[in-house]
Amino acid sequence: MGIIGAGGIVREAHLPTYLKYEVPIAGIFDPSGDAVRQTLDHFGPLRVYPSMEELISDPAVEFVDVATQPEDRPQAVISALRAGKHVLAQKPFSRTVAELQAVLDVAASGSAVVAVNQNARWAPPWRATTLLIKQGVIGDVRSITHLQNTNFQRIVGTVFDRDPHFTIFDFSMHWFDITRCWMENTPIQHVRASTFRTPGQPEGGTAWGMWAEIAYENGVCAMIRGIGGAEPPNTTHPFWVHGSLGTIRGSVRGQEHLVLELGDESYRVPLVGGWYYDGFAGALGELLSAIVERREPHHSLRHNLLSLQMTLAACQSAERDGAPVPVPPDFGR
Repeated sequence: MGIIGAGGIVREAHLPTYLKYEVPIAGIFDPSGDAVRQTLDHFGPLRVYPSMEELISDPAVEFVDVATQPEDRPQAVISALRAGKHVLAQKPFSRTVAELQAVLDVAASGSAVVAVNQNARWAPPWRATTLLIKQGVIGDVRSITHLQNTNFQRIVGTVFDRDPHFTIFDFSMHWFDITRCWMENTPIQHVRASTFRTPGQPEGGTAWGMWAEIAYENGVCAMIRGIGGAEPPNTTHPFWVHGSLGTIRGSVRGQEHLVLELGDESYRVPLVGGWYYDGFAGALGELLSAIVERREPHHSLRHNLLSLQMTLAACQSAERDGAPVPVPPDFGR
């Protein structure tokens, strides 16, 4: 594995995951010398490539983990694919659907496989929920509700604090994506969203609060509510999926658990691992399995297209004071 990017998420999740699961690391590249130094200080000696091109062209590199900012991500992925390297790309994949489509076109012309690192799909409570829904255990999905209890004090002064759509585009991408997985290809009527400053939030910077509604043509409504100024210990993210036969409720990233309710009976679903680091391992493991089995990975770029469309529609709605934005198949191209 060669890693392009040495920022916080690489230090906090990518490298710890690869070390835990004994994934051989060929080396890293990042144009920021400070980011490289912090990574080396934490993880010890690693090969540091002088350029992205040298990392990609190294015969020792079989897979490329592209963990750059979204503005630089599509071109880095294209370069890796053209060199015949398999790619696991950080999310959100790009700022536009057109950029994602351009990479899809390049991927279609070669044999290398590209997947999006939607690692939350393998967060144990969400992964188990996905399997229960696919097995029809709660019948038809009738409603989905997400609540984000978090505090964004940690982003003050960072590049994320300068993104007016941080809470929707960057942070909530996982929630749009898992909702997309649970509803699969159910046609979407519209998406509405809004961002707002929370009480006690520091002056300046991006808004910490958000809400988003995904309305489906079959009447299902999915809601995401973000409390960006929650105080510890309320750093949990509970969710509810109501179906025609029962309800699934649980939490990710803090007090992880899952409960299945069918009639008067309630079952606590046993879980193993956590989003950090097993969710990240799941994303890489699915890519490797798909390559060996000669199939499309679950988190393929094509499958992630609708997730990006939903997220971009929410950003557009927030710019229009919560006005509904439709999500046709060609949205954003």
